[in-house]
Amino acid sequence: AQVRNAATIGGNIANGSPIGDGPPALIAMGATLHLRHGDTRRSLPLEDFFIDYGKQDRAPGEFVEAITVPKLPTGKNDTLRCYKISKRFDQDISALCGCINITRAGDVITDARIAFGGMAGTPKRASQTEALLINQPFDEATIRRAMDALALDYQPMTDMRASAQYRLLTAQNLLLRYLHDLNGLPTNLHEVTA
Repeated sequence: AQVRNAATIGGNIANGSPIGDGPPALIAMGATLHLRHGDTRRSLPLEDFFIDYGKQDRAPGEFVEAITVPKLPTGKNDTLRCYKISKRFDQDISALCGCINITRAGDVITDARIAFGGMAGTPKRASQTEALLINQPFDEATIRRAMDALALDYQPMTDMRASAQYRLLTAQNLLLRYLHDLNGLPTNLHEVTA
């Protein structure tokens, strides 16, 4: 049973919700999950914890003991961005949460970790999209090819929060927003001008 009125990041992970906002960010950062049952401990990459909707790689009696998050660069090399899409701005469950973390050497992509919540039965990496990006220039042509590749990584669900088509199109557009964001172009959706 869930513990009421005591929200924790461990609880957000252990709950296994496909629309939890914590797991996509932690997956994009390369977090490791540490599980424990009595004196027995084991660790695994967070993305491997989520098996299917409502099913996690957790044995009976095993609990989330800790999470290790690699230290990310700060300043000009800070490349992690997380975008939450929901019907209301504050205190709403996500229709989609996308977290993108692309590493570059100059203008060439050397690593990519992209994770979405709300696109599948579990929070999940976009592994085919990531592979397409590696060793490519960080430019609009590359990002547009990656946008198309997202359809290979996900078959989005439709529910009361959003349709599958809306989720896929929005996830694709978040990749473009990421490019603009890192290139210093305006991406603030709260300042709409004519």
